[in-house]
Amino acid sequence: MSRRPEPAQAQDPAGHRLSPTRTLDIDPLIEDPATRIVVCCGSGGVGKTTTAAALGLRAAERGRKVVVLTIDPARRLAQSMGIDSLDNTPRRVKGIDDSAGGELHAMMLDMKRTFDEIVEGHADPDRATAILGNPFYQSLSAGFAGTQEYMAMEKLGQLRSRDEWDLIVVDTPPSRSALDFLDAPKRLGSFLDGKLIRVLLAPAKVGGRAGMKFLNVGMSMMTGALGKVLGGQLLKDMQTFVAAMDSMFGGFRTRADATYKLLQAPGTAFLVVAAPERDALREAAYFVERLAAEEMPLAGLVLNRVHGSGADRLSAERALAAAENLEDSRIVDQEDGKAGLRNSPETYGSSDPSGSSPASGTPASDVPGTGSPATADDTEGASTKGTDAEADTDRSVDRLTAGLLRLHAERMRLLSREQRTRDRFTALHPEVAVTEVAALPGDVHDLAGLRDIGDRLAAHRPELPETT
Repeated sequence: MSRRPEPAQAQDPAGHRLSPTRTLDIDPLIEDPATRIVVCCGSGGVGKTTTAAALGLRAAERGRKVVVLTIDPARRLAQSMGIDSLDNTPRRVKGIDDSAGGELHAMMLDMKRTFDEIVEGHADPDRATAILGNPFYQSLSAGFAGTQEYMAMEKLGQLRSRDEWDLIVVDTPPSRSALDFLDAPKRLGSFLDGKLIRVLLAPAKVGGRAGMKFLNVGMSMMTGALGKVLGGQLLKDMQTFVAAMDSMFGGFRTRADATYKLLQAPGTAFLVVAAPERDALREAAYFVERLAAEEMPLAGLVLNRVHGSGADRLSAERALAAAENLEDSRIVDQEDGKAGLRNSPETYGSSDPSGSSPASGTPASDVPGTGSPATADDTEGASTKGTDAEADTDRSVDRLTAGLLRLHAERMRLLSREQRTRDRFTALHPEVAVTEVAALPGDVHDLAGLRDIGDRLAAHRPELPETT
């Protein structure tokens, strides 16, 4: 008795057998009361903001009290939610289906305002005023590398500590690298604990004039070099800032560590968002590996802006062959190829310039049954005009059809590239569940569009076919 053949398995470029892609189930994730934080991460330009907003809306319409924290400066989230503008304060989104008892709030991170709130909350009024007015602080709070990512984590910690929302959905900053979000606390902590800060802090530790004397005597070479590099006024501003911030440095480190632990907690879920492109999925693979190394809970991958086709049984090769057939029918349509074309009576049957019959040489007007010459000419003229018009119409249809077939061939080639790119990722990380979201013809600009994206996220419908 013969064995029933096993289904064909996909092959990756290295020759390994690919297992079927695991499916990411979105609804159980966002409906689970134990899920308190969902972090949408990934490289820039892959649709993180739209994904975060769609998840927040879907969770709210299923009974959760949700706040979406975005760091998108384009303000598309506010527009799609029908809000004039977003700021550092969560705002209620109107127009959602709240029949299940849910609520949706949205806010956009104001990096500098968040930094100011930290200062105001952890320093006495006089010291807070001195810090907020310091030129070096103003520069640091507005544009220091990593400050935006750190403040995003700071704001996440603030929202979670208030315990006002069932679910917090975070849209991570549009950084050069998706890993910047996780690295920011360490980077800022390293800066605050660095040698430069300790040097600048030394005078304040000693105090007053004695401190300045100590700085001038004990570190004259150091400050001389810093003064040349930074400028005397900037160095003075930095010293004043560091002296005022001294009591707060430990708080930055403590809060950063607490938020980092919050991201590792069981109630947190990371969703890596990527487009089916090589660079975006390479970045996603790095992030998956980093999350595993940091023991942070990964829910799965959202493969966004995937192209599909309802006619994928027509391959690119067959579509191109059909297009060539239509564009050059003289050769391709002949059953016997070029030989059939040479022997065609339509091509050679009336080549005699005298108008004689090819068989007898007799003029057509003298052949019995052809009618009088005048009648034959009139009939032939009308027939020729009708035939020419029909031929022009046929050629126009053929050109249009050939163009559509070539567009289809391009779409099938794109699908093939996206499929290969996805399969490389799943071969490297078969443990990662994936959900695919189709590319839309335009931007999402209202709640209905976000609801549609949410439906697609939870549809379990693969846009790309499994490799067979």
